[in-house]
Amino acid sequence: MYIYNVTVNIEEQVHNEWLDWMQKELIPDMLATGKFTSAKIIKVLVEEEMGGITYSVQYFTKDRETLQRYYIEDAQDLRNKALQKFADKFVAYRTELEIVSEH
Repeated sequence: MYIYNVTVNIEEQVHNEWLDWMQKELIPDMLATGKFTSAKIIKVLVEEEMGGITYSVQYFTKDRETLQRYYIEDAQDLRNKALQKFADKFVAYRTELEIVSEH
């Protein structure tokens, strides 16, 4: 199992709008690609020097090949939605994680 993790720092002024949009639009769009089985929004509790509110948004997928298909077929369009909606109001960092074991 792989996790496509997007860490987002969003400006406080648009935080509520962004969170609502993530839950009602972007995450359903990500899941609709058929490449992810589920998603979680996790609030990061450490305060950043730059301000804002930080989240880890985790999308679960069965394997790396499926994630690569997401990059090729869907990623740019879905990233553009966020850019069009929130332009310079956020910073995002993406990482790939592999679940080694669960207890």
